[in-house]
Amino acid sequence: MAEIVLVRHGQTEWSMAGKHTSYTDIELTPAGERQAQEIGARLADRSFAAVISSPRERAVRTAELAGLRITEIDDDLAEWNYGRYEGITSAEIHDRYDPAWSLWTHGAPDGETPAQVGIRVDRVIAKAAKLLDQGDVALVGHGHCLRVVGARWIGLGPDGGGLLKLDTATLSELGHEHGARVIQQWNSGR
Repeated sequence: MAEIVLVRHGQTEWSMAGKHTSYTDIELTPAGERQAQEIGARLADRSFAAVISSPRERAVRTAELAGLRITEIDDDLAEWNYGRYEGITSAEIHDRYDPAWSLWTHGAPDGETPAQVGIRVDRVIAKAAKLLDQGDVALVGHGHCLRVVGARWIGLGPDGGGLLKLDTATLSELGHEHGARVIQQWNSGR
C-alpha cells in the first residue's frame, strides 16, 4: 500500500536559533540547501503521485532542491500561526510571558490554537489519503504542522504532536498495517 512521506524543510537561520517561524518567510541557509539536496538523494528511488507543499518559500525551495515536482501548494500545510510569539524562542516566551506556556496546550496568542491547526491538518490528511490509490504522496512542510499530521494520522489529538520530535531536513513515513494507520518511520535524519 502507498505511503505518505513527510518532508520537513531544511535549516533556516530561525530554525537553527529555535525561533518560532510561521508566516515570516525565511530562506534556507546554505546548510539547509545542502540538506534539501540530501533529501533528494534519499528519495531518488521513489516516485510520487502527488507532492503537496506549504506555500512558504523554505518548503517550496526544499522540494525544488530535493527534485520533487510540486503538484499543489496548500495553505493548510503552512506552519502553525504563532501570532505574537512569531520570531521568538520558547525560552524567551517562558521568561517574558508565561513560564508554564506550551504551544501544544495553549496555542499562540493572536495566532492559532491546537484545535484550529488540527482542523486544517485533517483536511490535508483527507486529501492525501484519497491520492494514495494512485501511489505515494509527499507533504513538504514545517516542524509543528507536520508533527500534528503525524499525531492526527494515528488518531491522536493535535496536542499529540508534542510527543513527536521532528528535526529539520528529515523524512517520516505514514502508512497502514492490518488496515490501521501507523507511523512507519519518524524523524529519519541524514
